[in-house]
Amino acid sequence: MLKSRNLIQPEDFSIEEIDEILNLAEDIMKDPSAYSRVCEGKLMATLFYEPSTRTRLSFEAAMKRLGGEIIGFSEPNSSSVSKGESLGDTIRVVSGYVDLIVMRHPIAGAANEAIQYTTVPFINAGDGGNQHPTQTLTDLLTIKSLKGTLHNHTIGLCGDLKYGRTVHSLVKAMNRYEDNKFVFIAPEELKMPEYVKEGIKNYSYCETTHLDEALSNLDLLYMTRVQGERFSNKDEYERLKDTYILDKEKMKNAKEDMLVLHPLPRVNEISTDIDNDDRAVYFKQAVYGMYVRMALIIKLLGVDIKK
Repeated sequence: MLKSRNLIQPEDFSIEEIDEILNLAEDIMKDPSAYSRVCEGKLMATLFYEPSTRTRLSFEAAMKRLGGEIIGFSEPNSSSVSKGESLGDTIRVVSGYVDLIVMRHPIAGAANEAIQYTTVPFINAGDGGNQHPTQTLTDLLTIKSLKGTLHNHTIGLCGDLKYGRTVHSLVKAMNRYEDNKFVFIAPEELKMPEYVKEGIKNYSYCETTHLDEALSNLDLLYMTRVQGERFSNKDEYERLKDTYILDKEKMKNAKEDMLVLHPLPRVNEISTDIDNDDRAVYFKQAVYGMYVRMALIIKLLGVDIKK
């Protein structure tokens, strides 16, 4: 039962519970209008201490499409944080107003702090370089819907694997399904952290600095941008930001059914010349994100979904 639960990291839910959310998301995708009033009378707070487009808007669209309402802020200067209010006090107050809280915060561990004070279900929408569980649910729904299964894939993850919370969460999630293998493609300075690699079953991963050489073996390629906001040394960011650029020429080396995913926003790492390639599914992926968040909201609120 997912009612009243918190979601801080994908591991908070069992595989069966994740499948439950994905199955509901697929049902919603087939007939969205059937779910358009299930959250009438419910109120969700979106507390975004860090800029976001897709995550915030997809959560808000999800709640609106379910018939619910939203309150919140999109940057901390528009809240009492600018007056020095603590995170704990903010969460305590907002919990009294709403049925569900969604929070993004630039500091790793902020979500774990927040759940000490909430009295309503809480969803981590990203905390620093730590976790981004609803992006992971989005990725899982994309893979399941387009590949038919979450098992037996060779998954390439390319770009900023050091600071990229989306890739950390995705590896941990896909590692829970059978027979998945990982190829980590990154410059030395942005390699996948050891703590992520140590948890991979049977050490079924390899590392390379060369995207071109890895492409032909992949079933899925997850591209990421190099995140300037995570670097303390801007010169290092400038040196690394264009290390990998996926374009039409490189795609000639990929399988005909390989899928290209990206959590967005992109900068230069995916050329626009592959946007019309059927294998480029990152814009579909963003839409799937809204549907999986609709399913998650329904499950955590425990609303009646008799249609």
